[in-house]
Amino acid sequence: MMLGKVVANVVSTEKHPHYLGHKLLMVQPIDAKGEYKGKSILAVDGVQAGIGDIVLVVDEGGSARNVVEDEDAVTIRTAICGIVDRIDIEENT
Repeated sequence: MMLGKVVANVVSTEKHPHYLGHKLLMVQPIDAKGEYKGKSILAVDGVQAGIGDIVLVVDEGGSARNVVEDEDAVTIRTAICGIVDRIDIEENT
């Protein structure tokens, strides 16, 4: 599971049948302080996230299929499973 920030909607007129009815979003992985890290990923939205939302993303097929409630959707690997309200970081002094 990773933290990410939704940076774009992805629209496709043609897509695999497993993706029909699912919103696709581009997510930029971030660290706990909100700094970008790594490459952006494409994820199926399982929680009605939108651009600017900080989200939890699963990048494993079984978990992603569970989020979209379709165990037969074997082509789905990455899904947004939560919207983050806040991140509390304990500062060491």
